[in-house]
Amino acid sequence: MAWVRVSGPPRVEVAIDMGNPFLNLTVDAFLRIGTIAATRVGAEDTYHIIQKRNISSHDFEKTVLVVLLQLKKMCKEGVYWGTVAGLYVGTEYGVERIRGTRDWKNAMIGGAVTGAVVSAVSNNKKDKIAIDAITGAAIATAAEFIYYLT
Repeated sequence: MAWVRVSGPPRVEVAIDMGNPFLNLTVDAFLRIGTIAATRVGAEDTYHIIQKRNISSHDFEKTVLVVLLQLKKMCKEGVYWGTVAGLYVGTEYGVERIRGTRDWKNAMIGGAVTGAVVSAVSNNKKDKIAIDAITGAAIATAAEFIYYLT
């Protein structure tokens, strides 16, 4: 029996050259994860709109308003998660440049910094910021180890 490996869906590669590898990676992460977050919100909200109401021409104005609110929510989520991704990738790259080596420790430090910054911006207390930094470090380190295994 022969096995055929399916390569997956077509990929769209867009490169934005900011003139600096740090900025290139950060902007790329922002755009990729931001787009994913916005798409997720759009799909989820569309599902809920369809479940809750029967869209007809009678209440077209209400439907347009709901769609505009959905678009606003998509943009906010996209910017939020894009910023988090950009912060993580930028921090990991910066740590790699400072340390002069590429390993799991860069991911751990990047995750810790990202978790702490996101938590601090959310006006959390010191204990919650520390917990979020540890969580960010753990998730990033685990993701890096899984990446090395595959």
